[in-house]
Amino acid sequence: MATWVSAINFWAWNMIGPLSTTYAGEMSLSSSEASMLVATPILVGSLGRIAVGSLTDRYGGRIMFIAISLASILPVLAVGFAGNAGSYPMLLVFGFFLGIAGTIFAVGIPFANNWYDASRRGFATGVFGAGMVGTALSAFFTPRFVNWFGLIVTHVIVAIALALTALVCVVAMRNAPAFVPNTDPVVPKFLAACKLRVTWEMSFLYAIVFGGFVAFSNYLPTYIKTIYDFSAVDAGTRTAGFALAAVVARPIGGALSDRIPPKYVVLAAFAGTAVTALVATQKPPPDVWSAADFITMAIFLGIGTGGVFAWVARRTPAKSVGSVTGIVAAAGGLGGYFPPLVMGATYDPVDNDYTVGLLLLVACAVVALLYTAFALKTHEPVNAAATQAMQPRQEENK
Repeated sequence: MATWVSAINFWAWNMIGPLSTTYAGEMSLSSSEASMLVATPILVGSLGRIAVGSLTDRYGGRIMFIAISLASILPVLAVGFAGNAGSYPMLLVFGFFLGIAGTIFAVGIPFANNWYDASRRGFATGVFGAGMVGTALSAFFTPRFVNWFGLIVTHVIVAIALALTALVCVVAMRNAPAFVPNTDPVVPKFLAACKLRVTWEMSFLYAIVFGGFVAFSNYLPTYIKTIYDFSAVDAGTRTAGFALAAVVARPIGGALSDRIPPKYVVLAAFAGTAVTALVATQKPPPDVWSAADFITMAIFLGIGTGGVFAWVARRTPAKSVGSVTGIVAAAGGLGGYFPPLVMGATYDPVDNDYTVGLLLLVACAVVALLYTAFALKTHEPVNAAATQAMQPRQEENK
């Protein structure tokens, strides 16, 4: 159920991306303006996860799933009307609030953690993370729905799906028996999570793997149309294939991390991402070679996201999972905020390529690879979680 709620909200979160090329053409937007349109919901959906993660620790996943789904309805409808009116400023403003739907990720990780034993959490969080399929659903269906039903009706359909999803949660969803509300004040709890080393280590890694997924899931329609001159529908279909590959790979990354140290899973993900991004700079010809490269990249990114969050679940004190998850998830979303802006700003219209942006992805993946290899331990001490849990108290006592 949590995966389904995530999928619908991710669809809502990605309502602008698949239509960005259409909006750019109709409103005569520059590459940078179109990039800003795509990136704005990502920013809000990222930063909002910090607060939502802490609120999930207090109120539980059930209430937060319902609240986020209902709060996303109005922005989805507003974005539809703004797009229909052809207003770029209104799209930016309502796209800002559309980011609420993207905060859903910070709800599901602690919710899934509470339902499963430690030995199964990698797979469980990976399955929940497969709710990223919502971006694939949006990339594939949103342009088609617009062609079949019109822009306004398409947004109404997604709004109704959000409402029905919230209703199902009210009727059927329950928090795990192991869930214990953490009623500590949110700000001190957030500051305590910030003092944990695991928070910043995992935030850095997640910003690369999940940020890469989010960035390409949103910007790939623009990239494909610009480089290969496909229509919006065809570009959306290929973007859906990218997103689906990452979605399928995520639980695989989580399951592998239940069996081998997550460090090795994450190392493989960064290595594969760097290689495939480097290949993309050569603009492999459509359709087989370019598709093979981007789908392979998606698989490595998906495995990486599953591996990183399995690592988070293994290393984080139980009472801080929601807060740490919120910060790490926010970092991942922020990792997806900047690449579309960079891609738009570094696009070379003379040679029609995004080489600079792709090389920056290669560089980030290599740096993360080296950091993971040399700075992070393969096995955590048995009492690591307990030690981390005591750190905030020790700091206070000092």
